[in-house]
Amino acid sequence: MKNIQLLGLLLVVVGSFLPLVHVPIIGNWNYWKLDHFLAIACWVLSACALFGIVNNSAKIVRSFAVLLILLFILSLIAIKVQSLDYFSFLPFKSWRETFAGVVKLKWGWAIEFLGAFLMIFAKNNKVK
Repeated sequence: MKNIQLLGLLLVVVGSFLPLVHVPIIGNWNYWKLDHFLAIACWVLSACALFGIVNNSAKIVRSFAVLLILLFILSLIAIKVQSLDYFSFLPFKSWRETFAGVVKLKWGWAIEFLGAFLMIFAKNNKVK
């Protein structure tokens, strides 16, 4: 159980440094470039999950993995809202949606979610 959970934790932490969003002309952004507070929250939740892994507490690990997934979903919603707000100076709603559509999600999100789901679904192999 520990090895799979540690792998999931490693994927979450490494995923936070991978490209998560592509903004034309500006380039790829990771969690730190998206928002410092979200990146710090991701790392703090990961550290708390590491505490649970080290102490063999599956409940703690799963709880913080669920919190990480909720943070990732919140981040995705915030990216969509922020991209729509960024182009709010355009007069027509269809133009705003078109220009906001140029902000693309990248493959780093798959790594983030995979790591969190690995921490949740790791089987407990304790011998009784």
